[in-house]
Amino acid sequence: MVSQASFQAPKGVSEYLPPRGALFEEARAAFTESARRACYGPVETAVFEDTSLFVRGVGESSDVVSKEMYSFTDRGGREITLRPEFTAGVLRAVLEHNLHRGALPVKVFTSGPAFRYERPQAGRHRQFYQFDLEAIGTEDPTVDAETIAVAWDAYQALGLRQHTLLLNSLGDKNCRPVYREALQKFLRRLDLDEETRARIEINPLRVLDDKRPEVRAQTRDAPVLADYLCAECKVHHDTVRSLLHNLGIPFTDAPRLVRGLDYYMRTTYEFDHPQLGAQSGIGGGGRYDGLSEDIGGPPLPGIGFAAGLDRIVLAIEAERPAGAAEQAAACQVFGVPLGEEAHADVLTLITSLRRAGLRADMAFGARGLKGAMKAADRSGAAYAALIGAEERSNGTVRMKDLQSGDQQDVPAGSAVEWLSDRLQ
Repeated sequence: MVSQASFQAPKGVSEYLPPRGALFEEARAAFTESARRACYGPVETAVFEDTSLFVRGVGESSDVVSKEMYSFTDRGGREITLRPEFTAGVLRAVLEHNLHRGALPVKVFTSGPAFRYERPQAGRHRQFYQFDLEAIGTEDPTVDAETIAVAWDAYQALGLRQHTLLLNSLGDKNCRPVYREALQKFLRRLDLDEETRARIEINPLRVLDDKRPEVRAQTRDAPVLADYLCAECKVHHDTVRSLLHNLGIPFTDAPRLVRGLDYYMRTTYEFDHPQLGAQSGIGGGGRYDGLSEDIGGPPLPGIGFAAGLDRIVLAIEAERPAGAAEQAAACQVFGVPLGEEAHADVLTLITSLRRAGLRADMAFGARGLKGAMKAADRSGAAYAALIGAEERSNGTVRMKDLQSGDQQDVPAGSAVEWLSDRLQ
């Protein structure tokens, strides 16, 4: 029999265990709360989809489709792919369940794992986690600014201050063809490898998204789409910029920003964090007004973003003092029963504390005082709440400040309020 300890997670899988898992949950909760406040509703969608959904939606010329998808044939002979991103699947679900026939825009969010076959490195995994938000059914640039504000507020709630918002417009079906022709003319003159030259003919914007230094050096003077925007796209982009100014959200115009998926048009944005090295993007998104038609639906404009939870955890660790994970995971109160008879009293107390919003744990089993207090110290709690025969007789709880060592007896009926006043 093979020992369970001999198994390891597959290469490139992102996993979170205590105490670091607390930072992951904090990041996801911050985005969930920001989305809820903006009246976005939660959805859960399929982790795997028909492969053609991503081929038609994300685009054959993207690295995601051409190199990175986890695709397989299932037992029924269907071509299936683990989702490499969320937008195509969310839009498919909205169309399938006719949400677009109701009030617009359809405003939804979700989170979970996605899968891409890439070379694993810091901030880049084969199984990774994203928070995804979508607003489907309106071209209003105000919604563009709203999605950016939802993401910005979540980063702020997490205490992140060093990130930068990059903003661009990729035009639309009217002005992009003119730019595409100019870009192709420029790129064809460069000394590029065969694969990249083939990409010039399929989707030349992908070449601008190439991260290789030698390619970026050659494309430094490439024409930028901002110089080719039609009047309507320029008004839309200027409106988004003005709205962000009004919201006090700083941004940097990034005329080379393309992002890696073919469906983007008009507003495109990315949040970068300078301390994460090559994998500096912690989130981003943009408009995909033609995606619904690409996957067989009616004309239905949309915009959204995906926040990379793995990289956000790295950003939190970079900006916060050492021990951030331990602090986030720490208990606030640790209950210590002195004697078997006190277990019920301590469980009642810590359950009341949890219901009052505090993080509380207790010593289980037949531990003595010394062992229980060691457990209290390891828990990171600010206070230990001790109950023994004397406390049960007197109707009190002994509160011990685990930093100073000070102790105080508090009436049992006031224990929750006493601790809440000091910890909330």
